[in-house]
Parts: sequence; C-alpha cells; structure tokens
Amino acid sequence: MRRRWSFYMDFLPVVVIISFECVDMALLTLFKAATLQGMNNHVFIAYAYVVGTSVLLPVTLFTRRARVVPPLSFSIIWKSVLLGAIGCGSQILGYIGINYSSPTLSSAIANLVPAFTFMLAVTFRMEKLAFKSRSSNAKVVGSIISIAGAFVMTFYKGKSILNSSPLHQPIGFLNSMDSSWAIAGIILTVDYFLLSLWYILQVHILKEFPDELTLVLLYSTTATIISIVVALLSVPNASAWKIGLNLSLISIVSSGIFGKLIGNLIYAWSVHLKGAVYVTSFMPLQIAISGILGVIFLGDTLHIGSIIGAIIISIGFYGVLWGKATEEIEEDVGSLDSLSTENAPLLQSYTTQSFEKKIDGNV
Repeated sequence: MRRRWSFYMDFLPVVVIISFECVDMALLTLFKAATLQGMNNHVFIAYAYVVGTSVLLPVTLFTRRARVVPPLSFSIIWKSVLLGAIGCGSQILGYIGINYSSPTLSSAIANLVPAFTFMLAVTFRMEKLAFKSRSSNAKVVGSIISIAGAFVMTFYKGKSILNSSPLHQPIGFLNSMDSSWAIAGIILTVDYFLLSLWYILQVHILKEFPDELTLVLLYSTTATIISIVVALLSVPNASAWKIGLNLSLISIVSSGIFGKLIGNLIYAWSVHLKGAVYVTSFMPLQIAISGILGVIFLGDTLHIGSIIGAIIISIGFYGVLWGKATEEIEEDVGSLDSLSTENAPLLQSYTTQSFEKKIDGNV
C-alpha cells in the first residue's frame, strides 16, 4: 500500500508533467508553423477552446455519478469565471508573443513563473517568508535573479548561432529591426505573470472545491466565451474563420484536445496533489525542448543573448526550487520532532505503569 501511495505521490506526477512539457512545446511549435501559413492566432484560440470544451462537457456529465462531487456554490462559480478570464487572457498574450518571436523565447521567459508564483504566494500568505531562514533568502534571491535573466533575454540579442542565413547580428542591445523581440519579451512576461496568478487562484479554489473535472469545465466554458468574443471583435472578416484540411486544422484539434482539455486537467490534478511551486519547477525543460524543435522544424536562430538569459533565469529558478525543497525538509523534520516529543511522555507513562504493575505482582 505504501509503495502504491509513493508511486502516486512522487513518481507519477514527475512522469506526467515531463511528458506534457514535451507535448506542450510540440503544440507551440505546430501553432507557430500554422501561423506562418496565415492562420490568425485569435481565431486559433477560439476554435481550440471550442474543441476542448466540446469534448470535456460530455465527459464531465457522464462521469459525474462515478465521482464524489462537492456542492457547487455561487462563490466557486464566480471564482471559476475569474480563473477562466485570467487563463484566456494569458493564452491570448502568449500566442501574440510567440507570433512576434518564437517558442524558444516563450519557453525561456516561462522560467519566470516559479518566481512570480512564489511572490504571489507570499503576497496572499500561502508561503512563509522569514529573512533569517536560508530557504526564504534563497527563494527571494532566486526570484530576483530570474527576473534579471528575463530582462537580459528580452533586451539583449547578441550574435546569432546555428543560423541558416549568412547574415549575423552584431553583438549589442536591440536595434530598431529587433524591436519585435523586445515587444514579445514584454508581452510574454505579462503572460506568465497572469499564468502564475492562474496557478495561485486554482490552488485556492481546489481547497474549497476539490473536483478538478468540474473546475476545468467551468474554466474552459468561460475561456471559450471570452475567446470567441475577442476573436469576433478583432477578426470580423469571415474568410479568416475558414479552416481547411491543412496544418491549421491539425494545430487547432491537437491544441484543443491535448492543450486545452488534457493539459488543463493535468495541471489541475498536479496542482491539487503537489502544489503550484512543484508544478512550475519543470519549466526549464521547455528551453531545451523548444530550442531543438524550433531549429529543426521552424528554422529558428539561436542567439547568444537567449543562451545567457536562459542560463541566468535557470540559476534563479533553481535557487527558488532549492529554497522550497529545503523549507519542506525543515517542516518535515520539525513535524517529526514535535511528534516524538508529544509521544515521549505517553511512552514514558506507559513504561512506568507497566513497571509498577510488575512490582505489585511480585509483592
């Protein structure tokens, strides 16, 4: 029984999250390839949410009797609506940022999520902050380093490497031709701040309403409505909504099923089981995955600034992760010590009573 529980709590989340990180980067690469062929990103988001919600709705209804569903209150509904609005806004900004740059830049700046998540958790009193503690100092310093790395990656591009073009960018800060890279960095930073807020709010809701499937359905429904409204306002041309049997259709269906449906369920399950900081700890893997996929399938160019910024962000991220791991170890040791001190008087009392009974019996 203990082995099964250890597998469920420790090994299974690692395998599931790492696997989905690979899938997520593949979906972003597929999206970038589809937009290069003319697909509008607002139309893409709306269609993807429609596909994901359409599949999730019957699944949630048919499995409702097999699950223990807590009562649904008005507070949970409006919090889920807010979660959907934040998530949809994050998705829209994320795809705009990728259009301006590449999945590689997106995955690198995604390493800000653990730092943002930690700062928001401290703000909402979900994390303790003690300046005399090494773990707290590591999380604070790591967050600052991660943000500095994001600035480096956004505003410093540098010489290109692995470039299929014979032209090389000069080493230095961004010029006017590279302004889209800086714009993308700013947009993606806002995107991942909203994503961190999305994780924090999701943890809060799941404590009151521990039903991941219903929560994802409420969130997806809200996000679907918002994405359709935004797409209709920004893309009134009916021809942009026509999707043929091409790469755009494959990208929409894949993102709707694997990204908007399975991905949101995986994140909700993982956050409920292990917490937001644990889930975001795997995001540095996106750098390597997206970099390889971008170079192979999109012909992306790697720059020195991207590598330097990614290294700085990763160092800061692992500082936050180390602080979190050390804090958990200290809490476990403290709880064991408290249990031992609480049980010691009982054990001593029991031993004393047994000894007295033996003496009375001998007398």
